Amino acid sequence: MKFDVVVIGGGHAGCEAAHAAARLGCSTAMVITDKNAIARMSCNPAVGGPGKSQIVREIDALGGLMARITDETGLQFRTLNSSKGPAVRAYRAQSDTAEYEQTMRRALGKMPGLSIIEGTAVSIEADGNNVSAVVLADGGRISAKAVVVCAGTFLNGLLHTGFDQTPGGRYGEPPSTHLSDSLRALGFTLGRLKTGTPARLDKNTIDFSPLKEQPGDVPPPAFSYFGAQVVREQLPCHLTYTNERTHEMIRAAFDRSPLYAGVIKGIGPRYCPSIEDKVARFPERASHHVFLEPVSKSSDEIYPNGVSTSLPADVQEAFLRTMPGLENVRLMRAGYAVEYDFAPPTQLFPTLETKRVAGLFFAGQINGTSGYEEAAGQGLLAGINAARKVRGDAPVILKRSESYIGVMVDDLTTLGTEEPYRMFTSRAEHRLVLRQDNADTRLCGLGRSIGLLAEDDYRRFVEKQERIDALVQRIRKSSVNPTNEVRADLEAHGLPQVAESTPLWQYLKRPDVTINPAKVFGDLSGFSPDEVERAEIGIKYEGYIDRQNKWIEQLGRIEDIPLEEDMDYAGISGLSMELRHKLGAVRPLTFGQASRIAGMTPAALTILMITLKTRAKRG
Repeated sequence: MKFDVVVIGGGHAGCEAAHAAARLGCSTAMVITDKNAIARMSCNPAVGGPGKSQIVREIDALGGLMARITDETGLQFRTLNSSKGPAVRAYRAQSDTAEYEQTMRRALGKMPGLSIIEGTAVSIEADGNNVSAVVLADGGRISAKAVVVCAGTFLNGLLHTGFDQTPGGRYGEPPSTHLSDSLRALGFTLGRLKTGTPARLDKNTIDFSPLKEQPGDVPPPAFSYFGAQVVREQLPCHLTYTNERTHEMIRAAFDRSPLYAGVIKGIGPRYCPSIEDKVARFPERASHHVFLEPVSKSSDEIYPNGVSTSLPADVQEAFLRTMPGLENVRLMRAGYAVEYDFAPPTQLFPTLETKRVAGLFFAGQINGTSGYEEAAGQGLLAGINAARKVRGDAPVILKRSESYIGVMVDDLTTLGTEEPYRMFTSRAEHRLVLRQDNADTRLCGLGRSIGLLAEDDYRRFVEKQERIDALVQRIRKSSVNPTNEVRADLEAHGLPQVAESTPLWQYLKRPDVTINPAKVFGDLSGFSPDEVERAEIGIKYEGYIDRQNKWIEQLGRIEDIPLEEDMDYAGISGLSMELRHKLGAVRPLTFGQASRIAGMTPAALTILMITLKTRAKRG
């Protein structure tokens, strides 16, 4: 078999990578052990959240799939941080996991040029320093010009429930036991990480009557800029909590915990700890929230978000029954931890191509990340660059100043990670201009130029942008005059009064003013709520946004100074041995990337800049 691009794995990274490569005209194969496991949600049944919904919308703006599939299959949609500024607002959707898998499977099945091959990849071959083929467990060999590894938690995966250990990438699915050996043979360094998931509960054994209900937003917000409006019936989530009795049971079982008995060696996620970790690290906390989330309309499973654990099954059932509403709960499946291999991502270029083997790309948890959204964003970028590598086109590198995906990839490839990496808004220094509402403005042009975003979608973006601009200009040309009619209208809509004629754009900057049906804002019937919000944000925060854009422009003059890929850092006198080693390992492509290497100092940057200028004069 011969393909331009082979994608190993069919999780969220693999789906976006395979779709992107095929969409860009490459013959593409997705290799997955079980076709029915495509886009499986191994852990929480949700998409989005702070820092993550920005990535989902960036995927959508570039022409990817995750946002559209989420809108089609969501059970509940909410806006988080709605009372805070636009930089940290986020959407979150509870997904129907069964429908999500089925809908993604159909979307990929209809993709021209994409073949889905059931099989297990056991090794990757290289011809010199160039990737050449993927070998399957049954002896089959697939020739490839580019390969994207999206192995998730399957590389030497090992499941832990108490002291019971089962080889697996996730519940009921075997691990990839030979691919790690192949990567080591190619010269890659591998490490070990750990993640976990809670038990699944039987909905019929839960008493929801004493619990606080969390409904979805009406109308539900949509992730995709281009899909149809979300019209699905929404299901509620419910809130319960742990208590001191819960914590006592967990502490009493520490001697049966593989985490605290030293059986688990992999490093777990700091920002999504197990319930054992929470109890041990925060002894002053009397309780922790637990969100009971529906998994699918076709299932009685409930996901108890907040209590991932690797304790024995009998302990899990016992401590869960100490919580309100769960007194008689029955486990449909015990929670577990999973250890797996990963490749420290400083072995990658910002394109997600490996430095050691040309044409070989890594995306998702193999790079040390956690989360569906982070994986999908990497998969999209890796798929784009794999296709462009095959076609001989220049690679796409997303900057920190233009996307959360760019922030994530720069963090990974420059700083690396020793624990599962999770995206937060705080990681993005330019978050005021990297909002979830404006991902289309930032990236639709790029999506169209590389051929991933459909022409019809790009046209819709342009028309939307024209409407936003028209509304902004209308507001800039209008005023609020304190006539009796205007005063009465402002009062009727809960807006503050003005003492004198005031430009409408200036009035809108007041914190207690929002665009609404008041007559001063004119007829809004031709604008969507999203377009009104965008116009308002643009006017309200224009001073802050302008300052951040100027700062980005100033940084860009230094940020984009290129560094030679083969620069001899060991020979630069004045740099510490530590920095010489780190620069040689990371091989930064730009001065800006070099500036973010851990341990870099202003003095070292000065030496590096002098070296660049000296080399330029000699050249």
